[in-house]
Amino acid sequence: MANTSSAKKAARQMVRRTEVNKARDSRLKTDLRKLEDAVKTGNKAVAAAALKNVEPVLVRTAQKGRIHKKTASRKVSRLTARINAMA
Repeated sequence: MANTSSAKKAARQMVRRTEVNKARDSRLKTDLRKLEDAVKTGNKAVAAAALKNVEPVLVRTAQKGRIHKKTASRKVSRLTARINAMA
């Protein structure tokens, strides 16, 4: 248990940040799942639209520090290549 006022404040901040980070992680996973489903259907137009939605989420998540910047870049690159390789 936090004893000092600064430790109590840090504990409060941690709770708030945890909620925000969970929301960011959930949003990212949901959007990636939607993109994967779009790729599986084989419809290039739907998949491209899904990529257009997920790319800014990936970049924003990396900017906020939830994932590494290069991880986000790699994911965007690989997803783009997969969609470009479709029929």
